Amino acid sequence: MAASERSRPSLFWPLAAIVIPFVSLLARIRTTGADRLPREGAFVLAPNHYSEFDPLIVAIAVYRAGRLPRFMAKETLFRVPVLGWVLKRTGMVPVARASSATAAKLTMQQSRELVQRGRGVIVYPEGTLTRDPDMWPMRGKSGAVRLALAGDIPLIPMAQWGTQHIMGRYQKRLSLWPLRKKVQVVIGDPVDLSDLKGRGGEPAVLAEATRRLMEAITVLLEGIRHEKAPSERWNPADHGQKETGRLDP
Repeated sequence: MAASERSRPSLFWPLAAIVIPFVSLLARIRTTGADRLPREGAFVLAPNHYSEFDPLIVAIAVYRAGRLPRFMAKETLFRVPVLGWVLKRTGMVPVARASSATAAKLTMQQSRELVQRGRGVIVYPEGTLTRDPDMWPMRGKSGAVRLALAGDIPLIPMAQWGTQHIMGRYQKRLSLWPLRKKVQVVIGDPVDLSDLKGRGGEPAVLAEATRRLMEAITVLLEGIRHEKAPSERWNPADHGQKETGRLDP
């Protein structure tokens, strides 16, 4: 059943009791495609990212779909008192900046653990807030596809839009009025990586898998926004922008 994972007692219960009512005052979340999230077993969910507030939107959408929202988080956060304890107790996945060999080994380990425990993980493939001027998904990183390919785990695209009216990109304060602003969330079908299975160590394969993922996310977002994204994806390096806050290899 969809609620089987969520129905087991965990730290998510008191967190949900606090977070969901608060966010529901600010956002009227409408989710399409929740049935595309696996009812059980491992998955990698890859959303677009343009607001510091959108992880809460994504988390609630996943929770309402019957799964527990576990994110990839920077390893350094796990050392922060209290926060680190919460991250560990809720099963968040640590990721460290490391050499490619070390990162590959860590990815394999994380994939095995996800499969063994039947858990899902949320990975922002852009690694940070999009730099695209119109907030379209920018060039993706390979962290999400590495994880999916290493464990043959379903890679599921997600798009959400409307969160910027609650907290804009790079803003530090919430826009409280009017309450219950409309936020749309769409979960797509898993990205087809069947022809790339077992080849996750090849740079060309990672690039192709990432391209497919970012295209799938963009198509979902185009449907929400009712407009076409630019034909060329934004690359911060081409515009002299530093990509800070990266979470994925």
